[in-house]
Amino acid sequence: MRTFLWGASFTFALTVAGAAQMAPREPMPPQPLPETISVSGTGRATVIPDRFTFTVGVQTVGESVDAAVNENNSKVAAVIAALKKAGAADKDIRTSNFSIYPQQDYGQGKLPRILGYQVSNNIHVRRDNIGEVGRLLQAALNAGVNQSSGLQFEVSDPAKGRDQAMRAAYDDARSKAVLLAQAAGRTLGRAITISEGAQPAPPYPYPRAMAMKAEAAGISAVPVESGSQEVSSTISVIFEMR
Repeated sequence: MRTFLWGASFTFALTVAGAAQMAPREPMPPQPLPETISVSGTGRATVIPDRFTFTVGVQTVGESVDAAVNENNSKVAAVIAALKKAGAADKDIRTSNFSIYPQQDYGQGKLPRILGYQVSNNIHVRRDNIGEVGRLLQAALNAGVNQSSGLQFEVSDPAKGRDQAMRAAYDDARSKAVLLAQAAGRTLGRAITISEGAQPAPPYPYPRAMAMKAEAAGISAVPVESGSQEVSSTISVIFEMR
């Protein structure tokens, strides 16, 4: 009989202890949200172009398609040979346009009469050495090109200058946040979130048009300056205020 009572008491004690452990906990009080300040910053970095592109072309006119094309082919071949001799590689040269247009006489009340044909062939050049642009342009001029457009200077690595611009943008944002926090009688805490408000602006090339004569004789050396370009970055930062 004593053994039964002791076992029942022990079972009751375990049941009470288990019920105490399974009792629901009271919810934690909500934590106050940190006070924050949101600012944006802009940073810029200057980069030097390291690549150039330009397009030159030859335009010829003949009484027949064959005559106009053959003359054009001969002159374009001379231009390509001159560019390669001046240092351009095969990968730097490509044909960007080839066109044939009839030259027509539109008499009043009559059907158009074909007088001849105009053939144009353009060559696009891209080179990674800025120092060679003047020599290549000069070689193309001397070889007989009579059309040109789109001389541009580029930065071959789009990320060049990006890191510097983004650091400058963060420093700009933080300096604004410090000023505003001090004006409110507070101190600035850690950065909570950082987001890029705008992609870094791509370097804008400087197009330079070139006026050319059909005759290459007597053309002076082509002066070229690549200048510099600017990369910009804008970010948004949320700081904690204390």
